[in-house]
Amino acid sequence: MQAALVASCYLVAYLCYYYVVKKPVIKHGPIDSDEHPIANILLRLSASVYPVLAIVLLKLSLIGIERSQYPAWLVSLSLTLAILLLFYSLIREFVANPLMARLFKWVGLPILLLHMVGFLPELIDELKAISIHLGNIEFTLFGLLRVLIFGAVLFWLGRVSSRFGKDVIRKQEHLDIATREVFSKLFEVGLFCFVFILLLNIMGINLTALAVFGGALGVGLGLGLQSIASNFISGIIILLDKSLTIGDFVELDGGQKGFVREFKMRHAVLETYDGKDVLVPNETFISSLLTNWTHKDPKQRYRVDFSVAYDTDVRTMVEIIKEAVASHPQVISGEGIPFEEQPDCEIDSFGDNGVNMFVEFWIEGIDDGKNRVGGDLLLIILETLKAHDISIPFPQREVKILNQSAATVL
Repeated sequence: MQAALVASCYLVAYLCYYYVVKKPVIKHGPIDSDEHPIANILLRLSASVYPVLAIVLLKLSLIGIERSQYPAWLVSLSLTLAILLLFYSLIREFVANPLMARLFKWVGLPILLLHMVGFLPELIDELKAISIHLGNIEFTLFGLLRVLIFGAVLFWLGRVSSRFGKDVIRKQEHLDIATREVFSKLFEVGLFCFVFILLLNIMGINLTALAVFGGALGVGLGLGLQSIASNFISGIIILLDKSLTIGDFVELDGGQKGFVREFKMRHAVLETYDGKDVLVPNETFISSLLTNWTHKDPKQRYRVDFSVAYDTDVRTMVEIIKEAVASHPQVISGEGIPFEEQPDCEIDSFGDNGVNMFVEFWIEGIDDGKNRVGGDLLLIILETLKAHDISIPFPQREVKILNQSAATVL
């Protein structure tokens, strides 16, 4: 009868799971985990609905049998195994860190088993009996193991929750990028403080007694960690006033250039075109000169320089160069473009060997990396000058002989 009851519980649980959860999921198709992180978590949790329903039905059956004064050892054993299998499946599905997975399997599962069979309180009493006294402070083996196990679990949960929470916040398209970054940073700091307070509580530290000490410690930290606090506050200010956002191309006062890829609690990450990540303290963006190339408008103006000989028909050459530069697909040109954004060629100065010219042009984005418009235009200008027999001057020197007779003798 107990075996039939266990089989009935699993059958009813599976039918409920199939018609309520699995069939609708199959009907609606797969969910893109990158676009819907919450939906992805719910989808992965849906696989646990079946064992959870079975556990609930087994528990209700166990209560009914015990009240009827019948033996229920098989139902109780089935319930224990079902709970252990559910815990193991959750570890396999959600714990990606190998160290934490081993901790849950080799420590969490035995503790759960001891709890289910009723031996855990006795083991706790034995561990509490093993203690060391240091003055008025008593350290027990149970307390040490509790702090180590729960501390590792809490910090792992904090990291996972922080990453998941920031992903969810950054998927909120109705918020601008700066607001999303502010909320994600505040969520990360709040979660870390919450985990730290929980760990202190597990360690048995009276938080009320730390109030006075915390005030003094706060003053000391304020003096000793001014740089860290300044960088954190600077990051919040930058994100709130929207002077710098993810994706902006910036140039620092020291000459470093790169795209802003991420804001951290203490620094921002600049990605350069040569594949390097430059970690810039947030305070630098406020206290020093900063050039934001793309914050207001992605269009940028650049120039390239070249020279031609003095005997060149400069007026004709200027029009030829303008047409050649405008033919580049990334150079902004054509009808409907304002005159000041059209390619322009002008005289820069009169050099020792020729006329120094320059070409100004506008492009979308930065003249570097994948664009590299400046190098292409120099090649186009060179080919255009050669095609029209326009020479590029070489350095020239004029030598005047003052003593003709001495020169003849030599």
